Amino acid sequence: MSMIVNRRDVNFLLYEVFDLGELLRAPRYDAYDREAIDAMLDSAERIAEDKYLPCAAELDANEPEFDDGEVRSPAVVHGALDAYAAAGLLAVGFDEEAGGLQLPHSVCIAMGGLFSCANTGLWGYSFLTIGAANLLNSFGDEEQKERFLPPMLEGRWFGTMCLTETQAGSSLADIGTTAEETDKGFYRIAGSKMWITAGDQDISENIVHMVLAKIPGGTAGVKGISLFIVPKYRVDADGSVGERNHVTLAGLNHKMGHRGVTNTLLNFGETGECRGYLVGEPHQGLKYMFQMMNESRLGVGHGAVMSALAGFLFSLDYARNRLQGRHPQDKDPNSRQLPIIEHADVKRMLMAQKAYVEGALALMHYCASLIDQQKVSDDSQETARLGELLDILTPIAKSWPSEYCLEANKLAIQVLGGYGYSREYPVERFYRDNRLNHIHEGTHGIQGLDILGRKVRMHGGHAFELLVASIIETVNEAATTPALAKYASTLSDAVEEIEDSTRQVLAAEDLNLCLANATLYLDAIGHVVIAWMWLKQALAATKGLLDASPSDGAFYSGKLQACRYFFNYELPKISAQLKPVAALDDTCVSAKPELFIGE
Repeated sequence: MSMIVNRRDVNFLLYEVFDLGELLRAPRYDAYDREAIDAMLDSAERIAEDKYLPCAAELDANEPEFDDGEVRSPAVVHGALDAYAAAGLLAVGFDEEAGGLQLPHSVCIAMGGLFSCANTGLWGYSFLTIGAANLLNSFGDEEQKERFLPPMLEGRWFGTMCLTETQAGSSLADIGTTAEETDKGFYRIAGSKMWITAGDQDISENIVHMVLAKIPGGTAGVKGISLFIVPKYRVDADGSVGERNHVTLAGLNHKMGHRGVTNTLLNFGETGECRGYLVGEPHQGLKYMFQMMNESRLGVGHGAVMSALAGFLFSLDYARNRLQGRHPQDKDPNSRQLPIIEHADVKRMLMAQKAYVEGALALMHYCASLIDQQKVSDDSQETARLGELLDILTPIAKSWPSEYCLEANKLAIQVLGGYGYSREYPVERFYRDNRLNHIHEGTHGIQGLDILGRKVRMHGGHAFELLVASIIETVNEAATTPALAKYASTLSDAVEEIEDSTRQVLAAEDLNLCLANATLYLDAIGHVVIAWMWLKQALAATKGLLDASPSDGAFYSGKLQACRYFFNYELPKISAQLKPVAALDDTCVSAKPELFIGE
């Protein structure tokens, strides 16, 4: 049993739920078949298990150090990342013209998940480099792409995103980093960036920072933000690495998790001229950066699933082998002890983990399938529809796994009992790693404001209507399957609750009051979406059971049992969550600061 993946579940999602086989018939992807993709996943799994998994605990205990202005990383980091780069894995999702393998995004996230589950800290270096390279490939000019993109895809240079500043936090309108234009083809960058993951290290030859800054004289707020390429070392015209570019490491932040990757405070231009290169048009930087931000939000959600999967697989294995206690009706102290997986409450905790993890993983694959379908569509209206669905699902896909897959990690600790919170077992590390995802790329509260303040309202509510219609399409299909008809009816009722609450909020005039309970709304609509994913999986499992082998029969029956759990134990919670939303309850928004402890 692998501790980083359930390949049967990956295949189920790829081929039975979301029909990757049909996608592979499109000209864009017809160089691949299932055999080729399986071989690539096999190779990636070997590297993840041989190079990433064995050093995860070591890197957690011995994080990179700040030594005389430089980073010192444990030696094992270099070997693991070199193996990843040597396999060409940074380039697998890029178009062939950019030097990539043009794999479907659905396959890319399956590959990336192996490394994220094995060692989430180390995965941060690759994850950010891929995002920065995508941003450069989309909006950089030909000279910029020729100079910076190949060494990033080869893994010789890594990439970052530099948004946050100490005084601004999530309020990007308040960033103070400036970019002064020169007549030499570059801008002088000055300012500081905080919480920059992978912002400095001693692993790659260079680091390509994608930096948000303001050109003096531009419009105030977010409309005045521009995007710049700012390398750690200057890059000569022939692509060779030159002298330092005065990007200074001011210190390392020490987080409760993700300790295998650096997190930094960077100063730009403090010690000399820091050169940055404008990407695209001036004052369009935030629009460009939203591509990487949205990719990162989906990636953070996927990372949350992977940390929870690691906890689920470990606690499941532990529960199968740990002997303790007897059934309540067995009073004989001399009778054989049971594996704890035989106890009802342990089964509950394992089933909850399965429902959270596999439901959220299905959502990540559904989002990936939307991206893949956009790339093969030649119908502009269909492409726009797919984009709207992805837009409204992004805050859910980021935040629901970050909340409930963290809950899965908590349950994994509980399954192990006292061993669970000891550092001799990895489940406490998985929990610490996952707790960061709740905050990464926009907190839970920010995602709630995004979905209720923007996404359900955009295009006159069209994206929300598309989401509802997509869910009801699955409901109608399930309604004709006798074993699933009751779930179809329950989900239909839940959709009506979401629609009613949404109407109540959108009809109100006080925006502060409308958004006062946005986080509750986010959790509730997330539950509805995950129930939808479970109904999709239940439909595929019901079909699979018709001619299943004994082992596949157990797999499919497990899917149906987890669907049953989610509908019986989780989906009913939305009524309580939506009650204050629909009532525009002002308990929290009206609470004055002095009420929390007195004057």
